[in-house]
Amino acid sequence: MTIEEVVTKYSPMLYRICVVMLGNEADAQDAVQDTICRYLERTKKFRDSEHEKAWLIKVAQNRCIDMQRFRFRHPQVELSEITASYESPEYSDVLAQLIALPAPVKAAVYLYYIEGYKTAEVSEIMGISVNAVKKRLQRGRKLLRLRLEEE
Repeated sequence: MTIEEVVTKYSPMLYRICVVMLGNEADAQDAVQDTICRYLERTKKFRDSEHEKAWLIKVAQNRCIDMQRFRFRHPQVELSEITASYESPEYSDVLAQLIALPAPVKAAVYLYYIEGYKTAEVSEIMGISVNAVKKRLQRGRKLLRLRLEEE
């Protein structure tokens, strides 16, 4: 069976299974895609179509479980929840500019100013030197200042 045939035949079923398990359409699409990629990497042949179908279902279920485990261990907050907590337009502008910073700078600024960690603690969390944290904080302040002055 070609990959096109496999995708056409099994992806709707796999998608439904993943949506039920994950409760999120985007994550379900990712899980199905990962399952198909695993299928492509597989070198052994299947005994028959039922064996192939069972294998795909099991791989999709395992991928969903892995994604749920990741979500549980790494909880995330929706951006709308964060912005809703800041009623003042001044705070929402600063928050929008903070979110737009480059990732390494943003992480240091967030941990230091929002979460209240000391530079040594930020250094340990991020796995970089204290001087690197200080430099990222300096860059972050400069970028925020420039972006907020433009508005």
